[in-house]
Amino acid sequence: MTTAAASGVLKGAAYGALGLPLAFVALPLYVVLPNHYAAQFGVPLAALGVLLLAVRALDALVDPWIGRWVDALLGGALGRVWGVLGLAALGLVAGLTGLFFPPASVRGSSTALLAWCGALLVGTYLAYSVASVLHQSWGARLGGGDAAQARWVGWREGAALVGVVLASVLPSVAGLSVMVMVLALALVVALLVLTWAPRPVLRSRVAAPLSMDAPWRVAGFRRLVAVFLLNGIASAVPATLVLFFVRDRLQAPALEGAFLAAYFVAGAVSLPLWVRGVARWGLVRTWAAGMVLAVVTFVGALALGRGDTGGFFAVCLSSGLALGADLVVPGALLAGVVRRSGQGGAAEGAFFGWWNSATKLNLALAAGLALPALQWAGYAPGSRDAAALWSLSLAYAGLPCVLKLLALGALWRLRRVLEGEMP
Repeated sequence: MTTAAASGVLKGAAYGALGLPLAFVALPLYVVLPNHYAAQFGVPLAALGVLLLAVRALDALVDPWIGRWVDALLGGALGRVWGVLGLAALGLVAGLTGLFFPPASVRGSSTALLAWCGALLVGTYLAYSVASVLHQSWGARLGGGDAAQARWVGWREGAALVGVVLASVLPSVAGLSVMVMVLALALVVALLVLTWAPRPVLRSRVAAPLSMDAPWRVAGFRRLVAVFLLNGIASAVPATLVLFFVRDRLQAPALEGAFLAAYFVAGAVSLPLWVRGVARWGLVRTWAAGMVLAVVTFVGALALGRGDTGGFFAVCLSSGLALGADLVVPGALLAGVVRRSGQGGAAEGAFFGWWNSATKLNLALAAGLALPALQWAGYAPGSRDAAALWSLSLAYAGLPCVLKLLALGALWRLRRVLEGEMP
């Protein structure tokens, strides 16, 4: 490896490292928490789904303001950025601790437990949003063309996948308390390593702050968000339901950590392949290939039932490979939209604020619609009724296929617009 290549690897790893603890806290919030409250505390699925929908929707509404504030923050001294990141890290550790270890005084009542959960989720999501938008905007301000941005995004998302693998394995192997301690350590290390990363452009090139709706006046952004929403909901539904599917449809709860690890390890391994795909086929065609792979995979998942653990490992590996395209391409497309809009170096926070809002809307709709719908279809955690389990399969694997195909169609119809903005 040449000196320049080694330097590039070190810079990429230093920038991307913060993705590990941010993803580490995201997986428990979005995947483990619903099952934990339903199985351990007996919270009804419908009530839990409504709460998650409300809190995530509120969180999504706040992100555009966070993005605008981040642009102002990145227009000042770097010391303020470090201070904000430090406070966000403290908020993440405190929030996750309280969510998974609620005090005895609230455990006896579903109403009190839901109120406690809702309040802490608001604070934890706020800390997560601030850190995430800052990290994403930092990377977008590092510049470069589509291929360079794909590499920065690849480092960030690669670190994130390592964090997700750790978060998927630790709860079942070492317990939730160890999970929280590892998160705290990972945040400290990541913030220290970030000091070695390339510095973003910190001075805005515009005289006045952009209006809140400025990103929506960019045609490429509007079209990209539409595709991103459809594709994101398609990915969020199985993420919300995977533990229910493993425990009740496959009846293999002992393997849930291994299934999640296989999925995210496959995603991590695929990242360099998708980055190369971008260089060869372009961003749009690379993303389309990932969508097709995901649809084929989830069609196969519909046929799985009790004991089909080998088949589900294949589903995890194949869908993990498809995940790599979802991680590498959309963020690079967005960075290109910002750059070519003439607002690069000034408005990345505004764009990524709305982008994160769309991400959370995906997750909110997945939990707020899928969980109540399953309850109304007769499914409850621990169910062994054939009709209820088929409803679970349709929600876990069938619905994502439909949504992915809609996203693929929208992406392909808009490819000339997107490629016109990002040749």
